[in-house]
Amino acid sequence: MSGDDGHGRGTSQSRASHQPAQVRVRPESARRRRVLVAATLTAPVLGYLVLCRVDALASLGGNGRPPFVILYTVTCLWLLWQTLLAYAERPYRASAEQQAVLDAAHVAVLVPVYNEDAPLLRRCLQSLLNQTRLPDSVDVTDDGSGVDYDEVREWFERAAADAGVRVSWQRTDNHGKRHAQLTAAAASPDADYFVTIDSDTELDRLALHELQQPFTDDQVQSVAALVMSANARASRLTRLFDMYALSWQLNERSAQSVLGSVVVNTGCCAAYRAEVLRDNARTYLDETFMGRPVAFSDDSLLTLLAKLRGRTVQQPTAFARATMPQNLNHHLRQQLRWMRGSAIRSFWRVRYLPLSGYAFWNQTFNWFVTLATAAAFTWFILLHPISNAGPLPLLLLVPVIVGYLHSLRYLAIRPDDERLRSRLLVFACAPVVTLWSFTVLRALRWYGLATCARTGWLTREKVEVYADTGPLFPAGPRPNAVAAAPQMSD
Repeated sequence: MSGDDGHGRGTSQSRASHQPAQVRVRPESARRRRVLVAATLTAPVLGYLVLCRVDALASLGGNGRPPFVILYTVTCLWLLWQTLLAYAERPYRASAEQQAVLDAAHVAVLVPVYNEDAPLLRRCLQSLLNQTRLPDSVDVTDDGSGVDYDEVREWFERAAADAGVRVSWQRTDNHGKRHAQLTAAAASPDADYFVTIDSDTELDRLALHELQQPFTDDQVQSVAALVMSANARASRLTRLFDMYALSWQLNERSAQSVLGSVVVNTGCCAAYRAEVLRDNARTYLDETFMGRPVAFSDDSLLTLLAKLRGRTVQQPTAFARATMPQNLNHHLRQQLRWMRGSAIRSFWRVRYLPLSGYAFWNQTFNWFVTLATAAAFTWFILLHPISNAGPLPLLLLVPVIVGYLHSLRYLAIRPDDERLRSRLLVFACAPVVTLWSFTVLRALRWYGLATCARTGWLTREKVEVYADTGPLFPAGPRPNAVAAAPQMSD
């Protein structure tokens, strides 16, 4: 898109000479997809042969068929089904007439801010002004941060005015992310679509244009972006988590998207029809679990509310880069919060989603896979000592195969500032990520399930990730507070 954007103003492309160069992300090509499909379909065959060999060795040893063989076979079939669906995903594309309608729509970007590093917030806001499809409004809510954003605010209001983008910037007492989002949304009562982003997220310059494309389908209620780590090269942890998160999005969520049943949009960047937020403002703000207010898992609740209205999808060509935890302590606290939110949300999905929909059965079967994996692990470690496990070396091949299978599509998406060699080295560590997922994160999942009634946020008590090497601003604690929902007009 270039020249006028349909709103009587020039797009960011016409101002490209005045903006710093922005890193682009290369989407998956058709050739890469064909190569990855061939490699991926080979992996389940190898896994099946390994399991057959294990079965045969156990039978020859007089121990009978191990019970986990059947469970693993069912799990492998489930992974194969998800893989086939994931590779069937294609980006949505609007016709010329549909694009004209999308260009005329009002897109409001909601940016809640709490104890964010000021340079990271500026990068986030700058990326909005670099869009080929500029937002019509950007609504920022400072949720009582202990950080001084006056300089960032003055710069952004001036830069946005030059670009023809309407800005609202409000500071409230600390009431949590959901209240901040609703406060921001109330500032754009004429919006047709809300784009929710985190204050440490940088958007690819085509992100807003791409996020709009699926809304050409009247049944689509929400669109998830693909989120990568902006600080992937900061540490080994961020590199491996980048592969883990991107692989999950390009496998599980891609499979769900093909059937219009995405169950979790990444909070870093997603788009919703405005009615999803407006019509459910009270439900969104006042969610409780076991009588306690829920402060986290806002993105998955919005996705559930959207799914109850229609289709929820992913646009695999809409990219965002978010800053991820750089140390183990922060990573584990973030994961525990996500696990607790996942436990709560899984109960809500089974309770509210229709039995006739894929999303319900996807959740149910994921429960089965989780329980089956735990049962197999218990049988193998506790009931069948390693000293008696003749086929142990073959069994160890299974997580290796699964790890490489699950991470294969990580190679298909690459930022321009990263060499293929670097990505291959990270991919070589896929079994390490699988081991971490099957042990530490699996234990954390069970702990999160057991403690899901603890609905505190766990992170952001202070600035924890910086654009630079050291702290720049003081930060205060996050108090517990409950506030009324802001008034939102239809």
